[in-house]
Amino acid sequence: MFLVTGLEQSPITASFKVTDEQFEELSAKPGFKPAPYMAKHKWIYVNNIGLMSRQEWTFYIKQSYELVKQKLPKKLQQQLKINN
Repeated sequence: MFLVTGLEQSPITASFKVTDEQFEELSAKPGFKPAPYMAKHKWIYVNNIGLMSRQEWTFYIKQSYELVKQKLPKKLQQQLKINN
């Protein structure tokens, strides 16, 4: 899991993993906060996906995927490389 969205809510919400530095920076922005239950793992919750541009979303989604992938066992990481 590297991205969680609330598609049935309006506005659409999302949570994703970030670096330690980004966690502090984003937590201080209006509409962003540490993700419930996942803050200790540096996940951010955004209460409206419209607060970020498409370019920002592309960056954070890819980064979140890579951050989560880095924590997986090496064997599983290799399998992901083969399947991509």
